[in-house]
Amino acid sequence: MTQQADKPSSSVSRISVSMDPDVLNELDDMVELRGYSSRSQAISDMVNQQLIEQKAQLGTNVMVGTITLFYDRNTRGLQKRLSDLQFEHIDEVISSLHVHLTEDKIMEVILVQGPANTLQDIIDKFSILKGVISAKLQLMAEATAILPPLHSK
Repeated sequence: MTQQADKPSSSVSRISVSMDPDVLNELDDMVELRGYSSRSQAISDMVNQQLIEQKAQLGTNVMVGTITLFYDRNTRGLQKRLSDLQFEHIDEVISSLHVHLTEDKIMEVILVQGPANTLQDIIDKFSILKGVISAKLQLMAEATAILPPLHSK
């Protein structure tokens, strides 16, 4: 069975959105600047990001994301503590990469997967270590949509 050319390959639902003309102008500027193909694509992207953030705040959804650390390598014992924390959370830590930015500053990116509340606990432990300049958790999506499941729901 062949699909007709005028039918979309996936189903979509249409909604109507009302907004202030100034906000609409800013949306149009953003659509053009970021290269979205339409307002719908931009709005859909924004809604998806908000849904991901809401799931992350709810705490139990298994999510995938990154932890980005920026730290001073000269802080005594810090690299061992960072390594020990990753090992303590071996079920959530998938991979890590660190880059020497300057003689004494390192950026480390850690790929993680697990319940959002557990990932938040991990970033909290990293961020309080002496020598860590900044620590950020960025959750991307429910893990089952991206990676083979390491955690069950």
